Amino acid sequence: MPLEAPIPNLEERANALNDRYRHHSAHSVLERALTDPQVGSVAMVSSFGAESVALLHMVARVDRSTPVIFLDTQMLFSETLDYQIEVSEKLGLTDVRVIRPDAEALFHGDPDNILHLADTDACCELRKVQPLEKALEGFDAWITGRKRFQGGKRADMEFFEPDRVRLKINPLAHWAPGDVGDYMINNRLPRHPLVAKGFPSIGCAPCTSAVKPGEDPRAGRWRGEEKVECGIHFVDGKMVRVGAPS
Repeated sequence: MPLEAPIPNLEERANALNDRYRHHSAHSVLERALTDPQVGSVAMVSSFGAESVALLHMVARVDRSTPVIFLDTQMLFSETLDYQIEVSEKLGLTDVRVIRPDAEALFHGDPDNILHLADTDACCELRKVQPLEKALEGFDAWITGRKRFQGGKRADMEFFEPDRVRLKINPLAHWAPGDVGDYMINNRLPRHPLVAKGFPSIGCAPCTSAVKPGEDPRAGRWRGEEKVECGIHFVDGKMVRVGAPS
């Protein structure tokens, strides 16, 4: 599906917002982004993965009615599905939107649920990218958990980025590697059950494996492939192939 043309002045809006909130904390950026008319209507996109609960908790503290989009690819671990319910209830989130791939698109594109064995990019496009684009229609911006320390094209990431037709908000952009864990401990937040089983990064079950001691935390995602992104993050209209997804 062809990408829509970027909205005029979207980059200028992102630059202006970054200038305005450059020295703010993550919580302050999030709080103001949810009320600033220059940002517009906002949704959070969450995988309810290994580190997601920190930002979800922050969102709940600011506004529990913030729309939270959870993409059920229908290939997730059962533990992730249970964790999504547990966290949503614990935090009192009132507008969690569980979205799934279009049934007809799955019937034509992956009727036997084996597309990931032949083409992981096509599988992600069908089960993640297309459903998310539809779910974000009507929103002016979306919140992610991406951070600079994840490297690659994220190393110079700002709080606000132009993302083709809407703004992308990265409240945790400047957090250090230990900040997420500290936040979870200090706020007594529940951990994803698979973390204790050697899964520091969690995606779809067929494409995620446990990580051995000493391995990179992302080693279990699409193991054996160069692929490191599912495709929901773009830079300059192109799918990002470096860094870790939120």
